[in-house]
Amino acid sequence: MAGLGSQGLLFMYIEIIGAESLGVRGLCCFVKTRDRNILIDPGVALGYVRHKLLPHPVQIAVDEKAQRRIIDVWSKSTDIVLSHFHGDHVPLADANPYQLDIRSIIGLNPRVRIWTKDPSHFSLTEKNRAASLTANLHVGLISAEGKKDGPITFSGSVPHGEAHGTLETVIMTRIEEDKIFVHAPDIQLLDDDTVSKIIRWKPDIVFAGGPPIYLSRLSDDQTRRAWHNAERLCQAIDRVILDHHLMRSHEGLKWLERLSSITGKPVMCAADFMHKPRLLLEADRERLYKRMPVPDGWHEDYAMGKVTTDDFLKVVG
Repeated sequence: MAGLGSQGLLFMYIEIIGAESLGVRGLCCFVKTRDRNILIDPGVALGYVRHKLLPHPVQIAVDEKAQRRIIDVWSKSTDIVLSHFHGDHVPLADANPYQLDIRSIIGLNPRVRIWTKDPSHFSLTEKNRAASLTANLHVGLISAEGKKDGPITFSGSVPHGEAHGTLETVIMTRIEEDKIFVHAPDIQLLDDDTVSKIIRWKPDIVFAGGPPIYLSRLSDDQTRRAWHNAERLCQAIDRVILDHHLMRSHEGLKWLERLSSITGKPVMCAADFMHKPRLLLEADRERLYKRMPVPDGWHEDYAMGKVTTDDFLKVVG
């Protein structure tokens, strides 16, 4: 979203680069303010195996496009925020063929500020990935928790999903200029206190990770809690964007539509916000394989650079 203010200044601009409704796993966005270019969660993934199938080449083509955009925006950013170190949110030294390889950004924008959780809240995997990022990019990581820097405010660590259900945590980001935008990754709407924190920030727009209703392990109680918290967000905030885990099945779209109907608010997924077609490609993986069979050995050849996605990219434009 972009526009001109009363003094001729550009409004906050928000671009969602990667999310499940845009065809890839992630919750990556780019926010421009008057003085800052803020890239949040610059990672991407595809779900290595789903329905016992590797990613379809159509998915991989969309993934390549998202990776190119992330690399382009990385070079222009003043600030990069890593909410946590899962492989669909950060570049990786040990990336699989469908994730953003750290080598693609080495030497790009060496003066950029990279904000993360406090190291005291890193898991062992996160410690290793943070060390790898520092070693490869030759930049220090800035502990962001509870800090304010210009238009950016960071939360402390909040649960990656349900409180006490996991030791994993994330940080949320609030950006204020003419509007207030909040990025709330992987919260899954399962922790009441986290949702209350978002509401206290009084955002005009919130971009959050919804509940993983595609997983059978999500209990009835968790499903009810996520719904209740989604209603709370919609009652308090004019523009709610829910994506990520929620959009890994078509049930997620039905969930959004029911939420919009009951609350009277136009709840969106990332594709809706970006005025793009909904591409739930992970949910459609079986259908893609039936519609466009993949030659035996294609993925092995792709990993070795012997084949490309060119023949498949035209399907999604």
